[in-house]
Amino acid sequence: MTQKLLLIFLLFFSLAARATLDFEDAAFPEFVTSGRALAMGNAYICKVDDANSAFYNPAGLGTVRKPQFHLANIHLEASSGLGHAIGSGTAANIPGNFMKSFDPAQMKTMLTNYQGEIAHSRGNLYPHFTVRGLTLGYFASQRNRSIINNDTANHFELAERRDYGPIMSLSGSLFGGVVKLGASATYLTRRDLYKDFLPTDTVTVSNSDYKTGKSLQVTAGSKITLPIVLLPTFSAVLRNSTDHGWDGPSSNGGPSKIQQTMDLGFSITPQIGRTSRIHLEANLKDVKNRYHTDVKRRMAAGMELDFKRRLFLRLGYGDGWGSGGLGVQTRTFNLDLTTYAVDRSLTGFRSQEDRRWVFSISSGF
Repeated sequence: MTQKLLLIFLLFFSLAARATLDFEDAAFPEFVTSGRALAMGNAYICKVDDANSAFYNPAGLGTVRKPQFHLANIHLEASSGLGHAIGSGTAANIPGNFMKSFDPAQMKTMLTNYQGEIAHSRGNLYPHFTVRGLTLGYFASQRNRSIINNDTANHFELAERRDYGPIMSLSGSLFGGVVKLGASATYLTRRDLYKDFLPTDTVTVSNSDYKTGKSLQVTAGSKITLPIVLLPTFSAVLRNSTDHGWDGPSSNGGPSKIQQTMDLGFSITPQIGRTSRIHLEANLKDVKNRYHTDVKRRMAAGMELDFKRRLFLRLGYGDGWGSGGLGVQTRTFNLDLTTYAVDRSLTGFRSQEDRRWVFSISSGF
């Protein structure tokens, strides 16, 4: 009898203590993420000067230098845990294994020998047309996370989020460009899944397991850049500024509400040579703490060293962990290689590192 009670206690404890998968909405709230931004700790609301302004700070469209029409705009990322799982065979099998990571049953099989490691994969597609003051585009983002918990129960946990929709962003300037204001609107469709399985369960997912909904999401942003040495810049971004909920939720209910949050940022950009500059930026995400996250996890800082606006070296700090990357940019081609990390714990700080690797490429004319 005592042994049975002990087994029940251990099972209950393992269920309560196992990792919970989420999507870090407080530290990384954008629907589409930028490899450039992630390399800078996701501290990017002052610096952003490209089509990603629609997601980071719409006021950044006021600093777009040249028109862009990019149909191929792809962002792919994988965690170290996923890399272990999909890289166990030959190198030729890795691309196919990465695609399998979006299939729950196959992901469970690949994780069998890597219990306790989170497998994270993300793919973004964002074709767009961008000129100074305007972006028109359409985005699709798929995120999958899974883990076989290294505990008594050995549950297989699965989280999935799919976002897509059209987006339009506008920006204007006042006082000779000192003040820039902008807003973006997207008719977002979201599909969320959170599910776990016992070791003996067949891993199946049906449409009824998903929570879906549609929502008009409006993001408002501002930038004030003082025309003095170092170009000090102050930025503020209000996400879900209309505090809109979900329309037409599924029979299983709608996804968790996207909270109305505000991000604040400050940056300086000193010239360090005839053709080189360094950008230093600090952000505080979710100022009012609507997602109830430790303030230390919501602080972000980043640096970008710019050589002739062609080659970029980046370092950053976000969600308690370091980040970095390299970038190459021309008018028709962008390539970013990035690494960053998030904290696996929902309540701790620098508790468990989830290191990720990013490949981003965009081309067009």
